[in-house]
Amino acid sequence: MPRKAAHLSVADDAAAPGGAAAVDRALSLLAAFRSGDDSLSLAELAERTRLYKSTVLRLLASLEHARLIARRADGRYALGPELARLHSIYAASFSLEAEVMPVLRELVASTRESAAFHVRQGDERLCLYRVDSPHLLRDHIRAGDLLPLAQGAGGRVLLAHDGARGRLYEQIRRDGVVALDGDRVPGLTGISAPVFGGDGALVGALTLTLPTSRARAEFASAVHAAAQRLTRRLGGS
Repeated sequence: MPRKAAHLSVADDAAAPGGAAAVDRALSLLAAFRSGDDSLSLAELAERTRLYKSTVLRLLASLEHARLIARRADGRYALGPELARLHSIYAASFSLEAEVMPVLRELVASTRESAAFHVRQGDERLCLYRVDSPHLLRDHIRAGDLLPLAQGAGGRVLLAHDGARGRLYEQIRRDGVVALDGDRVPGLTGISAPVFGGDGALVGALTLTLPTSRARAEFASAVHAAAQRLTRRLGGS
């Protein structure tokens, strides 16, 4: 029989309603780090979270696997590199929002179709910002959704400017915009163009999505022009 805790842990005191206790406890280990902490010992983590050392060790194994915690040579634990990657995405979203959203709104106002801004996240793409079409018939992707990288116009643009090979990707790099019908969802057209920063590096993909029945030839040039405007806003050329 598992032994019953003599006292509530920090996670038990502030458990998420309807959440998973193991996740709450794992997150309490991350929250145990305070300003000025370089690393913490197993005993310090157990003390700060009020968890048994055996429980802490099991949770640390999962956090290490996810690169959220790193175990050092002296046996102490430090925050892992995955947190730095997530922080960079989080921080960039604030600096980008003020520049991206006005361009998306302008594009939606001129086309009456849905516009989004995608960034690469590992082997997927993240819809970082989104402005919906006023039409009732539209796709229902939301900001924060993860989408396939190798399907859809936005993903193809991200791959093209990450060096992907093939006729389609060469065309995207040459034309600066791509329009694809049914590449991710049958009956849905995506039109996307790359956005660059001041250092010339790819920042993301600006994408217009719409039912194929409403596609118009001039939308490609509108997306391309909007991506160029956003590139200039971000200091690119």
